[in-house]
Amino acid sequence: MLHLTKVHHIAIICSDYRRSLDFYTRILGMRVIAEHYREERQSYKTDLALGDDYVVELFSFPSPPARLSHPEAAGLRHIAFQVSNLQEAIAELEKNEVLHEAVRIDEFTGKQFVFFADPDGLPIELYQS
Repeated sequence: MLHLTKVHHIAIICSDYRRSLDFYTRILGMRVIAEHYREERQSYKTDLALGDDYVVELFSFPSPPARLSHPEAAGLRHIAFQVSNLQEAIAELEKNEVLHEAVRIDEFTGKQFVFFADPDGLPIELYQS
């Protein structure tokens, strides 16, 4: 057994660095911890935090291939963030013109959740705490 203690970070490659950085910081409310431009790779690597926790590594690369998988394909299905008030979070998405699916109910917990996508179509879930 490995004795994992928590998820350290999620790495995301984006097609438009500035657009994605704006989305993850302004709309999702993450904070930039460190931003590095790697000239030899023509690539940004930016560390983002949610509260005090390091959560996302946002990468840019020249001409990355499009995402091939969707929520029900093999591989990463989606990332999910817990929110204390789902309706307020949805209102914030709508204020920022972020399209989302209809609210669903978790059949096992009875909690509400909703899906939307980042600028590159990466599925993101907000889950009511």
